[in-house]
Amino acid sequence: MIHDARLRKRLDLPLLILTYLIATLGVLIVYSASYGQTGGFHRKQLMWIAVGTAGMIVAIWTDFHFYSRFAKPLYLLNLLVLAIVSVANLHSAKNGAVRWIGIGAFQFQPSEFAKLAIILTLATFLKKNLNTIKKPLTLVASLVLVLVPAGLIIKQPDLGTGLVLFAIWFAMVFVAGADLKHLAALFGTGAVLFTALWITGIWPKPFQRQRLLIFLGLRDDPKKTGYHVTQARIAIGSGGILGKGFLKSTQVQGGWVPERQTDFIFSDIGEEFGFVGCIAIVGLYTGLIWRGVRIIISADEDSEGKLVAAGVVAMLAFHVIENIGMNVGVMPVAGVPLVLISYGGSSMIVTLFAIGLLESVALHRHQLTF
Repeated sequence: MIHDARLRKRLDLPLLILTYLIATLGVLIVYSASYGQTGGFHRKQLMWIAVGTAGMIVAIWTDFHFYSRFAKPLYLLNLLVLAIVSVANLHSAKNGAVRWIGIGAFQFQPSEFAKLAIILTLATFLKKNLNTIKKPLTLVASLVLVLVPAGLIIKQPDLGTGLVLFAIWFAMVFVAGADLKHLAALFGTGAVLFTALWITGIWPKPFQRQRLLIFLGLRDDPKKTGYHVTQARIAIGSGGILGKGFLKSTQVQGGWVPERQTDFIFSDIGEEFGFVGCIAIVGLYTGLIWRGVRIIISADEDSEGKLVAAGVVAMLAFHVIENIGMNVGVMPVAGVPLVLISYGGSSMIVTLFAIGLLESVALHRHQLTF
């Protein structure tokens, strides 16, 4: 805990302001995207923000070095819960994907919390192995830590979250000083393995294969598998420069865009606020990520803090790039929410806690715990 008032001055206020500005806009956008629907999505989103804020406060005022003591049990617990989701009858099936465990009225998504477990686990592992990170064995060992939970998540199937874990791993080992030649070799090995799985038909699943082929322009879309992206692009394009105005979307509120308050919520931003609104949202996210990068730089002499911050920034950046990219058709559809804006309890809670970790790094870098 922080006992020195001088440490409180290290709190990154711009990061907090940007976080809650985006989250507040997110509530308004969720309200608009779900306008006319039952469910009170915007009210639930406010509740998730409140719960996430409590988690953020805990993360901020707890020295992030403290978590290294529990990295191993946290990692194993997360694997256990992911395994339960995959093999036990303790889940809810939505859209053909088994990802949720019901806890009362709350649908808990373990794959979201896997991001935090991986960030803290890798930070602990890489800190202990900084002197050998340029050796292939250490690099592969760090990758194995990610492969196991990522495999369980992709099996659900949830390719998007699985890819987030790999983005986190890449950023953290890069910051740790991994040899670029070794990273390139692993990337090449992964490409060969993916090709072999594709040819044999083992993976990816048919609908994922279809989406990728359509995205690459290698197959026509007679069954309208790319319907989501097509409708999202139509909605964004119809907004023009300034948009149609708040609560005045026709494509989104008309029900043409599926998953309109979650994965494809950016289409509502484009339709109602136009190109200007889209650029403004991208600018806010750019500012948020830049504040995270500044924290990485400021923690240069604290290897664990630098690694934790790198993992959080990679997580945020991947979500933003992939979600906006798939909405405008320049990235394949992977079911990744737009952090702080898309409706969802698990995502909001994890994102706010992760930003709390960034603030903790800013506050507690160079501090020792016993």
